[in-house]
Amino acid sequence: MNRSLAVTAALVLVALVLASSSLFIVNQAEQALVLRFGAHRATIKEPGLHMKLPFIEDVVRYDIRLLGLDPPDEQVILGDQKRIVVDTFTRYRIADPLKFYQAVRTETQARAQLAQIVSSAMRRVMGQVMLPAILSDERSKIMESIQQDVSERAGRELGIQVVDVRLRRADLPEETSQSIYDRMKSERERQAKEARAQGYEWSQQIRARADRERTVILAEAQRDAQIARGQGDAEAARILAEAFGKDAQFFTFYRSLQAYRHALNDAGTTLVLSPDNEFLRTFNAGPRSR
Repeated sequence: MNRSLAVTAALVLVALVLASSSLFIVNQAEQALVLRFGAHRATIKEPGLHMKLPFIEDVVRYDIRLLGLDPPDEQVILGDQKRIVVDTFTRYRIADPLKFYQAVRTETQARAQLAQIVSSAMRRVMGQVMLPAILSDERSKIMESIQQDVSERAGRELGIQVVDVRLRRADLPEETSQSIYDRMKSERERQAKEARAQGYEWSQQIRARADRERTVILAEAQRDAQIARGQGDAEAARILAEAFGKDAQFFTFYRSLQAYRHALNDAGTTLVLSPDNEFLRTFNAGPRSR
């Protein structure tokens, strides 16, 4: 009886070992290769419970989801011999697990190989373009060309489907950026000096033109004033002549008042005259009534 139980237990144990060695589960995020003594027997991409021969067949699992590659920044020389530091990222998936297994075996090795492919494609394409193209709308076309190159090579050599290759950042190296900044600063200072010199020249021209116009305006004004003054004097003389012709006594009185006004115009003027002086005759007599 005890012997029968032992045999049964041994058979159950063997059955469990055989079941655990022959059954395996592939989940929805995986794909698997079944290898018999290292040789490919089957590729399983459907999730679920599957069987293999115990002890002589092995299962290698690979992720079927979208994977990412973020390599370190690296310097690239452009077509105009400018150096830039680029930061890229790549999104890919394992499309052919058998070719992937035969080429690199592990995802770690695949990342290293794919990083080299991306770097090579990026250097080849960017080595033919100028820096302004990287900063313009042509950037998307450049990245499409890099992605196409990477996709063809990665699919052919590694069994990888490259979904996207993007340029996250493209900067000038620190020493180059400082050199460009210094050149820009010098150029702006030169332009500022030229602008100030040109502004000073323009200001001198404007001042000279304004002074010339001022001189012309003043000369014309003085000429017009002298003409008007001469015409006024002539008109005054005419009026006085007419007044003298009509009333000589009034004309004499008016001329005397003008003489008093000019002589006594200065408040500090002091005249010492006798009362019967000829200069005061009109002042003492006053206007004569008709």
